This record gives sequence, structure tokens and C-alpha cells, in this order.
Amino acid sequence: MSSPNNAFECRWQASGQLLATYLLAQAFALGALLFLAVPLWVTGLGAVLCLAHAGWVLPRHILLTHRSSIRGLRRDADGWQLWSEVRGWHSVQLRPDSLALPLIVVLRFRLPGDWWVHSICVPQDSQAGDVHRRLRVRLKFSRRRWLAPE
Repeated sequence: MSSPNNAFECRWQASGQLLATYLLAQAFALGALLFLAVPLWVTGLGAVLCLAHAGWVLPRHILLTHRSSIRGLRRDADGWQLWSEVRGWHSVQLRPDSLALPLIVVLRFRLPGDWWVHSICVPQDSQAGDVHRRLRVRLKFSRRRWLAPE
């Protein structure tokens, strides 16, 4: 019996649902700052920090317009790899706390040589339905999925 093909590749695009959720969370954070009984400078500092966070997160993780945004995942003989415009395909080690649910996939990964773990959210509306389902199945049932790249 021949061995099964272990190759897999998928890409995703910006998600409207993720954008709406993030903007709602930002609105709640800014609204909470307005209702707190704190000095005006604390409210202003909090608002600046919220807007700075939005300036960093929106293009890199939600709108995927920044060159370093990760927009693809593949599995081949070399292991798991992520794709970004800046780095192209680069090897990663997927972490066991990655989450594959019907509405969202949270990829947790570590780059070779790094000690901290990164995360990517891949909502259902960022891919075709069958591609998102195959991604979830691949993450749940792939053999040797948590091994570090060589």
C-alpha cells in the first residue's frame, strides 16, 4: 500500500467578521475610558494607546494589507510553512494549543530560533467553506503536526 500524500496548502484573505469584532472591541474600550472616573490625561493616554494598537493590528492581522501579513499555510515534506510577502514560505512549528473550530481557526506557532509563540486567526469567512473545513481537518488529524522544523 502506498503512503498517503501529505501535501496541503491553503491561503486566506481579510475577514469582514474579524474586522467588525475588532472594531466593536475597540469601541467598548474607548467607551469604557469615557465612563471611568479618572483624570482626563489618563483617558487621553488610554485613547492614544487604543488607536496605536489599531494602527498596528489592523494592517498586519485583520486587513492583511501589510507586507509582513501571513496569508497562507502549507504542509509538505519540509513540514509546516507560513507565507508572507516579505519572507515568502518559511518554516514554523505549530503549537499544540492551536484551535480548529467551525467558525475560526487559531494557529499558534513558533518560528525557528524564537522562544515566544505567535498567533493567527483564520475566520470562516476568510476562505471558501471547503478550504476552511480541510484546514480544520488537517490541523486536527495530521501526523507529526507539532514537530519542530528541521
